[in-house]
Amino acid sequence: MVVCDRYGRPTLNLRISVTQRCNLRCPYCHREGEAHPSIEMTAGEIVRITRTAAALGITGVKLTGGEPLLRADILQIVEGIAGLPGVRDLSMTTNGALLAQQAEALHRAGLDRVNVGLPTLRPGAFRRLTGGSLEDVVGGVKAAVKAGLRPVKLNMVVLRGFNEAEVPELVRFAEESGAILQLIELEPVNLEEAYYSRYYCPLEGLESGFKERAVEVRARRDMQNRRVYTLPEGKVEVIRPTENTEFCAHCTRLRLTSDGKLKPCLMRGDNLVDILTPLRAGADDKTLISLFTEAIERREPYYRAAGD
Repeated sequence: MVVCDRYGRPTLNLRISVTQRCNLRCPYCHREGEAHPSIEMTAGEIVRITRTAAALGITGVKLTGGEPLLRADILQIVEGIAGLPGVRDLSMTTNGALLAQQAEALHRAGLDRVNVGLPTLRPGAFRRLTGGSLEDVVGGVKAAVKAGLRPVKLNMVVLRGFNEAEVPELVRFAEESGAILQLIELEPVNLEEAYYSRYYCPLEGLESGFKERAVEVRARRDMQNRRVYTLPEGKVEVIRPTENTEFCAHCTRLRLTSDGKLKPCLMRGDNLVDILTPLRAGADDKTLISLFTEAIERREPYYRAAGD
């Protein structure tokens, strides 16, 4: 069974923010559209809610944050979700700083793949931007590839005047490391307008260059038709969700905030459905399913094509 929203879009993926805590300070982080939660779900609660999602046909789960690896019980969370009937793909987005120590254990627990934030390969620039160590993150990328997490994707948020010139170098690094580079357009979520205006870099120019040089161009139908370019130096995937009607038209995601609210859209905070409070009050499976159904009913494209 797959549940569709009012626009006929199937709900196939659940992004779970397991914490809002983080050990880096990336200024462009949208924190999955969350404000400032005062509570955090337990591992058991996360698994129980995900079990309900799987019963409704959701097959893909991504653990996000904050930084998921700051949770002492992250292996328990991964193992619990990986063992659920119906979950076919379990992934994680991480800043990579703690990944080298945990990659093998995460894979053994059932994690399939991982996305690692990597905005630059310049150590000094990386530290100024994030407050962290580039060496730690690169070590995490290599450990993830070695552990058998497939694929390992590098998330590069493109910032005007900061890192757009580094794209070719990042493509080569990804290819040499056994990873895939993803270019991500800066999103105006949880950002000050001044920061967004200064650093927003539309990706059309880069894509035009890729099209001219690409050996192959592929559209990922399962991921909002995003383009994957095979260049002479490696592969690069382009994610342009900002003001993108095609992205919204093909969205299959529902989000779960770290404080237990179902969030139908990254861009909105006014249509959430609280599932943790009823769960802690003893709600049965039927009630939890009805809350998921309500959240799916509230899903709608944030950016719509004319006439929709």
